Amino acid sequence: MEPVPQEDAEKLFHRALTAFSAGEYQAALAQLERALKLEDNPLLHSYLGLCIAKERGQVKKGRELCQASLDLEPDNPVHYLNLARVYQVAGDKPQALDVLRKGMAAGGSEEILALLATLGTRKPPPLRFLSRDHLLNKWLGIALSRFGLR
Repeated sequence: MEPVPQEDAEKLFHRALTAFSAGEYQAALAQLERALKLEDNPLLHSYLGLCIAKERGQVKKGRELCQASLDLEPDNPVHYLNLARVYQVAGDKPQALDVLRKGMAAGGSEEILALLATLGTRKPPPLRFLSRDHLLNKWLGIALSRFGLR
């Protein structure tokens, strides 16, 4: 019997990215977990956090993994992108936008720009002479949105 060649962490990571880009988060999660057994890498932790949030719904754990990767490599825009996607899974759009803006300040990427465009910008307040946080602007904005006038 010939010995089975041990899998390379880099190959597993590339397979995980392929599965991830195809929307197969369960397969990507399995590949990332196998790769982490072979090599400890902040990029692996970042993608693992995103996959855990998307596939298992463990947003808190996913956020912690992405934030830890970001703390280790603050100049890597991929960590900002993955953390923003975790916030997006959690439904926290303002936090996701904040992280994406920080990612653009740290160097940015085309993917961050695309996600920023997808999340969009806020509409101007209905009464521009009042602050956005003013109670009248909030309620008027909600009412106009419900009637389809905004």
